[in-house]
Amino acid sequence: MKVLKFGGTSVGTAERMKNVTELVRSRGKNIIVLSAMSGTTNTLVEISDYLYKKNLTGAKETINLLENKYKQTIDELFSSEEYKTEAKKAIAERFDFIRSFNKPVFTLFEEKEILAQGELMSTALLYNYMLEQNMNVVLLPAFEFMRTDKNAEPDTHYIKEKLGTLLKNHPDADFYLTQGYICRNAYGEIDNLQRGGSDYTASLIGAAVKAEEIEIWTDIDGMHNNDPRFVEGTKPVSELHFEEAAELAYFGAKILHPTCVLPAKLNNIPVRLLNTMQPDAAGTLIYNTKSTNKIKAVAAKDNITAIKIKSSRMLLAYGFLRKVFEIFETHRTSIDMIVTSEVGVSVTVDNERNLPAILEDLKKFGTVTIDKDMVIICVVGDLEWQNRGFEAEVVNALKDIPIRMISYGGSNYNISLLVRKQDKIKALNLLSERIFD
Repeated sequence: MKVLKFGGTSVGTAERMKNVTELVRSRGKNIIVLSAMSGTTNTLVEISDYLYKKNLTGAKETINLLENKYKQTIDELFSSEEYKTEAKKAIAERFDFIRSFNKPVFTLFEEKEILAQGELMSTALLYNYMLEQNMNVVLLPAFEFMRTDKNAEPDTHYIKEKLGTLLKNHPDADFYLTQGYICRNAYGEIDNLQRGGSDYTASLIGAAVKAEEIEIWTDIDGMHNNDPRFVEGTKPVSELHFEEAAELAYFGAKILHPTCVLPAKLNNIPVRLLNTMQPDAAGTLIYNTKSTNKIKAVAAKDNITAIKIKSSRMLLAYGFLRKVFEIFETHRTSIDMIVTSEVGVSVTVDNERNLPAILEDLKKFGTVTIDKDMVIICVVGDLEWQNRGFEAEVVNALKDIPIRMISYGGSNYNISLLVRKQDKIKALNLLSERIFD
């Protein structure tokens, strides 16, 4: 059995839902995980924002616009009055629930309940459409098996046990359908998986049922070897190691969240990235097999700030770096890159929310300077230190571009370079010319 996850664009219209139905029909008995229809979650966030601000009029107007979109989708999706009526009833219940939040107090708990409605609505539509197409499908409510523990991490034992029971209760089903992203927390409250959303759900389900493979269906035919928005002639990467995929995802390849495939990696379950619009394309296969002597891809991460702390107190002193890192920990700000010398340390961050307070604390230990509007260029492949020439190829490709920082050796799969924002597109194209062309 496989797990097939479909993103918001894959189920974004009635026509695309029809295409997904035919696609899953041809692939046999599998578990199907759905995201909310494209645009829905953003609209639900907007509705929540109105409710936080106690603007009930703005919330109701936005709710009405979203409901009209779903009514139109239902009219386009169904051909029989029976299932059209069932779908309208299911969607009306969801919107009645959203409208019920009209009390003066609106908190994060209520927002999570509203955000969960997107996946509940998309699965309601596809479930009824599959029934209309005479498909033997069972709806597995995510709230009945997907749960996080008191540390907000997936409760894998609970998920495996409850999902296993649900599957055993419906052994004759040809298809199983469930929601991505949403779950309950350790206290039984409606919550969500945050990181990776529906991809994370698919990975957790795959691990729980020991799936043959996990398929992530989006509107892109796999991970490309460079950013197609800025570089012409990019190509999908046919195979990636899990570590390579995580590096690319973290440093800018938005098709996949860096942590969401961890359950698949730990359970040695291959993940395949596929394109709903081009279902015959090979896509990208991600697994635990490593390809040697090859650079796979380039990605870029924007909105980076470099911070340099220079201090003579660091010379031959122990504990200095610990004190620096504790400042970032105190202000809940993660570090992307780090390089050190005898009298200084440079780090990068992609979140400026607490930057003023961080800089103020760092000044207690030395002279602090910052560079804003920077970009991390990440090159991924077989970059173990024993290999000769790969790092030289990367640096030589950028010989005419000022490089603020280089991070190499922290991973066997990645070399990262920090450049100015205005040099990003040139850097990406030079790397493609040197490495891939």
